[in-house]
Amino acid sequence: MRPYLDLMQQILDHGEPREDRTGTGTLSMFGAQVRYDLRDGFPLVTTKKVLFSAVVRELLWFLRGSTNIHEDLAEHTPIWNAWADENGDLGPIYGYQWRNWGGQGIDQIQGVIDQIKNDPTSRRIIVSAWNVGDLPDMKLPPCHAFFQFYVNGEHLDLQLYQRSADMALGVPFNIASYALLLMMVANECGLTARHFVHTFGDAHIYLNHVEGVKKQLAREPLPLPTVTIADKPLFDVTFDDIVLHNYQHRPFIRFKVAV
Repeated sequence: MRPYLDLMQQILDHGEPREDRTGTGTLSMFGAQVRYDLRDGFPLVTTKKVLFSAVVRELLWFLRGSTNIHEDLAEHTPIWNAWADENGDLGPIYGYQWRNWGGQGIDQIQGVIDQIKNDPTSRRIIVSAWNVGDLPDMKLPPCHAFFQFYVNGEHLDLQLYQRSADMALGVPFNIASYALLLMMVANECGLTARHFVHTFGDAHIYLNHVEGVKKQLAREPLPLPTVTIADKPLFDVTFDDIVLHNYQHRPFIRFKVAV
C-alpha cells in the first residue's frame, strides 16, 4: 500500500489549505494518480484496520441497484446513515445509475461485461454514476464518479476517476471496493485482474484528520492479504462467497466523518 501512503505524505507536505463544503477545512491536492497491481496482493490498507466486511456489503448493495440503507446495509455498517432521509432513502445514487441509468432500464454493469466479452479492445467500456439530470435528487453526488475497463490479452485493468477523495477515511474503502469489483468482473469474463488505477480530482486530508494521518504514516506497512471469490456468475455472488485471507493490520484509527 505504499502508493496510498506516499500520496498522503505528499498531501501533508505540499497540499494547499482549502475551505470545503463541510466547514472543516482541508489540505488538498488536485490531479494525483496511483496504481496498484493486484497480482502483488489485495490492496487493503494495513497501517490501520479497514472493515473489509463493510466494503463487501456496500459493493454488493451497489451491484443490486439498491439506494435504501435498510436493504441489507444499515444493520451491518453505518457508512451511509448520515446522508439518508428518514425512510433510509438516498435518491438515485451509485447502484441506481449502475443498474438502471436515469430510470431508463440501462444496465451499465451488464453492458461492460458484454463489451469485455465481445469487444475487448473497445475504448468505451465505461460506467458513469455522474448523471447530471439526477444530481438534484441525490442525497450525496457521486464522489467516485466514472470508471473504465481495459483488456490486454488475459488481463483486465480498471481505472477510476474520483472527483472528491477523503484520503484518511473514505479512500481505503474506495481502493478495496474497486479492486474487488475488478476481481469480480475479471472472474465473470474469464480474465485475470491486474491493475487498479486510481485517478483523483480533489484529494484531501481534513484538518481534523491530520494527527491521525501522521500516526498512521509512522507505522510500517504489513504484507498484503489476498481475496478469493466463489466461481459464480457476478450477480449471484453473495457476501459469504467473498473471503479475505491473512489480513494483518495495525490498530484501528478513528477518523470523524465530515458531513
